[in-house]
Amino acid sequence: MTGVRLGVDVGQVRVGVARSDPHGVLATPVATLARDLAAAPEAVPADMAELSRLVSEFEAVEVVVGLPVNLAGRHGPAAVHAKAYAQRLADVIAPVPVALSDERMSTVVASRRLSERGVRGKRQRAVVDQAAAVEILQSWLDAQRRRT
Repeated sequence: MTGVRLGVDVGQVRVGVARSDPHGVLATPVATLARDLAAAPEAVPADMAELSRLVSEFEAVEVVVGLPVNLAGRHGPAAVHAKAYAQRLADVIAPVPVALSDERMSTVVASRRLSERGVRGKRQRAVVDQAAAVEILQSWLDAQRRRT
């Protein structure tokens, strides 16, 4: 598996972004984007425009969007929202494919890891979305390697 992948953690307020190395081994944080909820329906929201720019900058071959499955394994309202975001993003960045990946507990795990490193409060809120994107992408990369 070669080529950079971007991982995306979609929240109601922010979007965390991570990237892989070209060999698909390690995910690292990139940015936290503010959600553009005020964009007109026919316009490309600013967060998606920035994701498109990042796809170009890193020459990404795929984007992995976290799908928030609940603990029972069901898709609730947050999953419906993430699927809609992923579809709209796929339209914006075509022909680069967009995949969905189970992100169960990614933000909880990311918050715990940041706390263990002494990152708390406002500093944690500023980077937790990036850390969650790293968790999403790293899990996806590991699963891809196990399949091959």
